[in-house]
Amino acid sequence: MTVIRGTGRRRGALIGAAAAGLVGVGLAAVPAQAHTPVWKVTCSTVTVDLTRYSGEATNTVTIKTADGKDVLPTEQFKGEFHKTLKLPAHDKELTLRLVVKAGDGDQYSREETKTSPVCDTPPPTKPSSNPSKPPKPSPTPSAKPSKPAPVPSTSTAAAPVPQPSPNLAETGSSSSTPLIAGMGGAVLVAGGGIVWAARRRRTARH
Repeated sequence: MTVIRGTGRRRGALIGAAAAGLVGVGLAAVPAQAHTPVWKVTCSTVTVDLTRYSGEATNTVTIKTADGKDVLPTEQFKGEFHKTLKLPAHDKELTLRLVVKAGDGDQYSREETKTSPVCDTPPPTKPSSNPSKPPKPSPTPSAKPSKPAPVPSTSTAAAPVPQPSPNLAETGSSSSTPLIAGMGGAVLVAGGGIVWAARRRRTARH
């Protein structure tokens, strides 16, 4: 009976030690499975979701291109980290590198590389078959009409009409013509009388 009881105690101790060892291994494996780095890359963005990291230790995350340019400069976080970043425009595939350093052990750190494809460019839009008519040009303002010439006032005195000269123009006769004609007539009459008297004297003598 004593031998059987001793054997049973040893078996129980071995079983208990084995169970404790399994529990210890399981607890040691939990932190390795708890750190969850997830990131997604498209042609224009990169999204980072880091969960279940140590809330006491300081963790860091960095994203760079293959030529060393920073897409996400090194940032510190505790517990979780979530961010979506816009990628620069590129006409060929862009290689990105994610570096996560866990503050509670290098075994939980992660380095991964992904490629961002080139975004498909939309096809050029075809010109409309019925193009809109160009807007009519706005009419230019016409030049201001020039001011009409001033109308001479009726109140101004009319130019004086030239009066005829009192002296008549010479037309071959003058105001002394009748006088001369009268004198000539008198001379003729006198001459005629003299001639008549002379004839009468001659007749008386004969």
